[in-house]
Amino acid sequence: MTNAPEILTPDNSQLIFIDHQPQMAFGVQSIDRQTMKNNAVMLAKAAKLYGVPTTITTVETDSFSGNTYPELLEVFPDNDILERTSMNSWDDQKVRDALEAAGRKKVIVSGLWTGICNNMFAFSAMAEGGYEIFMVEDASGDTSPVAQDAAMRRMEQAGVVPMTTIQTMLEWQRDWARRDTYDDLMTILREHAGAYGMGIDYAYTHVHKAPARFAGGKRLDPIAAAVAEAAE
Repeated sequence: MTNAPEILTPDNSQLIFIDHQPQMAFGVQSIDRQTMKNNAVMLAKAAKLYGVPTTITTVETDSFSGNTYPELLEVFPDNDILERTSMNSWDDQKVRDALEAAGRKKVIVSGLWTGICNNMFAFSAMAEGGYEIFMVEDASGDTSPVAQDAAMRRMEQAGVVPMTTIQTMLEWQRDWARRDTYDDLMTILREHAGAYGMGIDYAYTHVHKAPARFAGGKRLDPIAAAVAEAAE
């Protein structure tokens, strides 16, 4: 960990997605898998919005793991997918080259599994590449809550910085006065951020009186049903 911690910005950080593939997700038991997938896609959309360089790497796609989530690939349709054989992404030269080409030493990680592929990459990138690693815990997963917790504690002891998805996104935004990204950020949050997103929708329509994103059909006024008379 850096001696003088810095806030993440779109200009000082890059993002890597590691092995967000079906066979890897099947084994995740530390977090609801749909929530994890949703968070990964939300993080990807935010990275694209802020222009954060993003690497996607996969392991044994054809022989075991399957294709990266289509919702994630849709965000970055032109990004190369860096295939590997090693569980450690750092062992693949393409990954090293992509990180170096991005030119940022702060690497944000979302991947599967936290204690294996994420952990090995983090330690190797720190030790051999001099990178600072920020692990997005709720956009990653492991085979049990115990495995996730042990992996996070081990990495934190080594200097990896734990993060969450929304924390990362709002750190990139930093100031609500940055209007060039504000509306698009709100769109991402309303779609993916659960109760927070519902609250944004509510504030838009009931506080600021903006039109609903989708009005639906005609809203009919209530009509009280007749009360049946009791039989004698």
